[in-house]
This record gives sequence, C-alpha cells and structure tokens, in this order.
Amino acid sequence: MKIGIVCYPTFGGSGVVATELGKALAAVGHQVHFITYSQPTRLDFFSENIFYHEVHIPNYPLFQYAPYESALSSAMVNVVKTEKLDVLHVHYAIPHASTAYMAKQILKSQGIHIPVITTLHGTDITLVGKDRSYEPVITFSINQSDGITSVSEFLKQATYDYFPITKDIEVIPNFIDLDRFKKQKKDHFKLAICPNGEKLLVHTSNFRKVKRIEDIVLMFEKVRHEVPSKLLLVGDGPERAKIENMCRDLDLMQCVRFLGNLDAIEEVLSVADLFVMPSETESFGLAALEAMACEVPLITSNAGGLPELNVQGVTGFMSNVGDVEDMAKNAVYILQDENLPRFKANALARAKEFELANILPQYEAYYEKVVAESLNALTEPLVASTDRPMREVLVDKH
Repeated sequence: MKIGIVCYPTFGGSGVVATELGKALAAVGHQVHFITYSQPTRLDFFSENIFYHEVHIPNYPLFQYAPYESALSSAMVNVVKTEKLDVLHVHYAIPHASTAYMAKQILKSQGIHIPVITTLHGTDITLVGKDRSYEPVITFSINQSDGITSVSEFLKQATYDYFPITKDIEVIPNFIDLDRFKKQKKDHFKLAICPNGEKLLVHTSNFRKVKRIEDIVLMFEKVRHEVPSKLLLVGDGPERAKIENMCRDLDLMQCVRFLGNLDAIEEVLSVADLFVMPSETESFGLAALEAMACEVPLITSNAGGLPELNVQGVTGFMSNVGDVEDMAKNAVYILQDENLPRFKANALARAKEFELANILPQYEAYYEKVVAESLNALTEPLVASTDRPMREVLVDKH
C-alpha cells in the first residue's frame, strides 16, 4: 500500500507517533511518503520504502502570516497525483484535517479519489480545538474524514463531548518500539549524575503549561529530604525559563539538571529510577510509556488517558492534579530499595502490552477497511447506473 503521512515534524507526541508508525509500515513493505515542512525529528534513517516531501511555504510581504495550509494542501495534491497514493493519514486535526479535505476536493475535481484518515492526538481536541475560532472547521473536517482514530478511550469520549461528531472513532493506542526503548547499561552516565548513589527522577516534555512542571519541582523538593536524589528535566519550551528561575529560588540547581531536547532519550531513561508526569491533561502519555519500556515506574496525575496506561499501585501511582503532597509520598515509597525492583518489573511488563508488533496490525487493518469502504461508496452509485461490470468501473475510477 502507498501511504501518505502528514504530521508536525517536532518532538511532540503526534509527530513522534506519526514518524514511528511510518517507519514501521515501511519496514513491513508499505511505501510511506511523509509530507511536512521539515524532516521529522524521529526520521533518522531512510529506506527504499520511505520518502520525504518538503512543503515549501512562500513568503510574500502581502501576508502577515505565511499561508501554510494552502501550501500543505497543494503539496498533498501533488504527492497523491505523482506517487499514486492509496490513502492519506493526517496526524493532529489542526490544520491537517481541513487541509486534507481541501486536497481531497481538488483531487476529486480532477477525477482522483483519495481516502483520508485523521488521527486525533490530544490538545488538537482538548485545548486548541475547543477554541471558538477553530471549532466549526475542526468539526466539519473530522466529519468529512473517511476514517477517524484516537490514541485513547479518553480522547475518543472527549471528542464526542466537545464536538458534534457523527462518525465512529476507532481507538488505536500509542505504541512502543521495544527494540529501541529498553534498559541499556549506562552505569557511567548514572555515576556522573548521581556520584553518591542518589536516586534519579526524570521528566521529558515540551515544557508547556499543561505539563505542570512546577509540580515536579515542588514534589522533588520534598522527596530529596526523604531520599537522596537528583532530577533531570529533558526538553524545551515556553515554561523552561520560568522553571529554571524557580529552581534557583528554591536553591535546587545543584540537584536539578536541564538537558534540553535529546534524540536518544532512551539512554537517559535507562538510568532513571522514577518518571514523573503530573500533567493537567494527557491524551495518552507516550513519554510515560517510553519510560516504562526502559523499566522506569511512574508518578503521574490521574488526568485524561493516563489511567489507561499507569496501573495504580502496580506500575506506579496516580494522584489528583496538583496534589504535590500525595505525589511526593508515593515517590518516596517507590524509591525505597525494597520496593523499586518490583515496580520496575511491573512497568516493563505493562509496556510490552503496547509493543509495536501488537499495534501495527491494527493500523494496517484499519487502512484496508477505510480504503475498501471508500471505494465501495464511490462505485455503488456508478454501478447502479450502468450495465458495465463493477471491475471496469473500478479500473476507470481508481
């Protein structure tokens, strides 16, 4: 199958999932075409089945903001025509679902049919999508998609709650590549950070407000008085400067390190003892799953889709959003030497349930279903109005 994947090429969860999915599809023989404005951060190798098509965005003085949506729609049209794609899979509704609809209509006017699948990832629904400036377009473009998936049951229900969606949403959870994300022997790295045998807490994110990184700092300030420990904050974003100032004010800079964005995040996770995700909302918690695959237990909020991943008292603990006291208490419990091995083993066992080999067939089956249903819907009225065999009609229209 020839598959077009449209995504943001950034460190965010939607871009990571889209890129890893494309790489996995290519590895089993599908031809995958990435369409985006720069090379995805996780697209770190090329194969005979992977192609990258850059969206060129013209910069004219007339425009205060570059018309990315128009450029992206044009790129989709060109790639579908030249590469003869079977399906377009767009990740993150804004603006990819609406631009895909535009591309589909342009291609339709030229006698070309392309089914579109939209995958909902989180803030495209729970935060940005609810904005009144976007809601009508998002509702329309999702309903016009030939297939819709979400990464968790929580996000599926939130979509129905926030938008008048009339189509079925298929839940296909995020996945993990256990060949990449696994505990590695990095004792030298752990020794450099924790020279006196301290426990190591880790958080990775894009440093947005919704991640509530200030709760991590406040929690860590309590934990370190009970258990000698260090904290690594991995990533970058709008809240980073604020969090750095907070650590200075609390005199924590000797215990906290800011590492910025990292490609080989699995190397850091390999030496971690605890992963912290106190988010205000999470559609799934991909970063937490990556930690679990490296045998790292979790301290998380109970928001969004996190209860679908973190098993209370087994793989870690969940607390109400903002309950720093409870998070600190639970962290201290997990970090006790007599408890930590059990939680580490449970984290890995849970991660294996989301192994790529278990999830990829779900996407392949969904592609086949949507493409078949789309072609059937296209040909039924044609066959009904002609005496020609269906095979001939399909050949003419595809």
